[in-house]
Amino acid sequence: MTLDDLDRAVLHALHIDGRAHFNHVAAVLGTSPQTVARRYRKLKETGALRVVGMIDARKVGQVEWFLRLGCTPDAALKVAQALAKRPDTSWVQLTSGGTEISCVIRAANAPEALLLQQLPKTPKVVSVSAHCLLRSFVGGPVGWAGRADVLTAAQTAELTPAFEPAESEVDERLVAALHQDGRATFADLAEATGWSEPTVRRRVNHLRAAGILYFDVDVDPVALGFTAMAVLWMSVRPNRLTTVAESLARQPEVALAAITTGPANVLAKVVCRDIDALYTYLTERVATIDGIERMETAPVIHTVKRAA
Repeated sequence: MTLDDLDRAVLHALHIDGRAHFNHVAAVLGTSPQTVARRYRKLKETGALRVVGMIDARKVGQVEWFLRLGCTPDAALKVAQALAKRPDTSWVQLTSGGTEISCVIRAANAPEALLLQQLPKTPKVVSVSAHCLLRSFVGGPVGWAGRADVLTAAQTAELTPAFEPAESEVDERLVAALHQDGRATFADLAEATGWSEPTVRRRVNHLRAAGILYFDVDVDPVALGFTAMAVLWMSVRPNRLTTVAESLARQPEVALAAITTGPANVLAKVVCRDIDALYTYLTERVATIDGIERMETAPVIHTVKRAA
């Protein structure tokens, strides 16, 4: 499906606050709550959009790893689907003509069992490499700006939630429910956790205030008119690492920018309108950033799993 201006405005509002009340969104957008609710339901039911409650990995002692798996062409999709079923994975994608899988995995430590036992024994997986995401500049709590370019600065400020600093313990039942549906009602969350609605409301607000809980918008880029996606692996001079990552983070095409371990020490995921736009972006935007010595471009062929 293709999103019109109102769909994009609703998406932008949810990008700012995934749990914003539809009455509030409608007042800011100048439409009715029924219209906003109807547009949201349409986007959700067609799979174009989903609000997902996520935990900031670093705030709970976890580390994010970016995995690259080389597979034979006949096995790549099956391996990707198996990875997508794991609760600790996100952004499982086929790249490089469908022979490579890239995915993000969250773990308290290095995922030893997966890297040392399971994947090496998987038939037709021919290579495995793991890259620790040392610092993310876009991605996770800092969402892709390319999906949020409709509302004015005044509308953005009006929708931005404010919380008093607070601390709260993470409850697995609450997190699991919000991961399934970031806009689940407090009544549904109370049923999932066994708490009262006021307690659930307070816990959610405290987790958000502490920066532990954030809400991501899972959106199909094709619905926004973006059809060319790629993973960029860059080798950057050490004294330019932060500068290069910050330069990438300011570009609207960039959905993820991170400093990683390994010979390719900067990773970026880019989303462009089409192949011509990707070519222009690489040759006129990335090429002007000082410090990038080598770059590998891996086009995304198929996305098996996004944030959720």
